Amino acid sequence: MKKFLNFNTLFGIFLIFGAALARLLPHPANFTPIAAIALFGGRQFSKKISLIIPILALFASDAIIGFYSIKIMLAVYLSFTTTVLLGWQLRKNFSISKMIGLGIISSIVFFLITNAAVWAFSGMYSVNFSGLVLSYWYGLPFFRNELMGTIFYATIIFVCQEIINLITLRTRDSNQSQV
Repeated sequence: MKKFLNFNTLFGIFLIFGAALARLLPHPANFTPIAAIALFGGRQFSKKISLIIPILALFASDAIIGFYSIKIMLAVYLSFTTTVLLGWQLRKNFSISKMIGLGIISSIVFFLITNAAVWAFSGMYSVNFSGLVLSYWYGLPFFRNELMGTIFYATIIFVCQEIINLITLRTRDSNQSQV
């Protein structure tokens, strides 16, 4: 009998709910696991599923928190989609340093895209160069939290996955040696 849900599917569902829950619980602004999950999903899941997981997590939590400007939301969703694409780079040659480097790039991309969207669409800043600079200036504390959250959660998620892989290999090897 074929298994209904495999480990990757269950882990993907867990990540969606975990990320949505993390956005709902009190936390420093932008210190969430969404980018880390997008980066991990890009490495771990099929291309289609890896693109769906962070978007579902964002949408589920936005449905509870409350939706906001559609143009800004699209910028946020787009930035996390680019994080998934960065995660695809970890499929062949994974290393902690590469993961951290891509996490940093992901946070920079998120910062640039979302602050440009806030500048262009929120009405909070004048739509000129000084308004754009001001938007980026006021976004720096959020960038710091985004970067720290991404690196923190990515390290936890990727290390846990490596531990699971080692345990699985050892269990499989010991089962084969007993045969």
